[in-house]
Amino acid sequence: MNSFHHAQSSARKWGGTPELYLPVHEFIDSSKRIIGDARHRSLYHHTEGVWLCQRIFGTTLAIPRQHTTTQVPVRLIAEQHVLEDLGWLPSPADYIDGMPIKTWMSGAQRKTVPLSHLLLNQPTGDTK
Repeated sequence: MNSFHHAQSSARKWGGTPELYLPVHEFIDSSKRIIGDARHRSLYHHTEGVWLCQRIFGTTLAIPRQHTTTQVPVRLIAEQHVLEDLGWLPSPADYIDGMPIKTWMSGAQRKTVPLSHLLLNQPTGDTK
């Protein structure tokens, strides 16, 4: 399901228009910019991602409804997104479970980069 369809689902559930919910759903799916397959979900489709949405967008979204405004908890919106995609709300540990530990993850394997490579994009000082 894409972000706009999630936003439409939120609007059906809590009222308002999909555009009001779209920023939350687009953030959760923004990891698609980095990873183009289902693994992108390991970045924000979990309990910590839900809490991160609340830190970014605030505790609630104000949704206008007829003659009043309803406050919808951002965490519920984010949880709805994850539940629609996965059917449950995993933790980051669920994604990490079974991940192979590579040598570089412990810092034991150092990569060395020649200084000349680091200076390739530095200005030369020539003004001509």
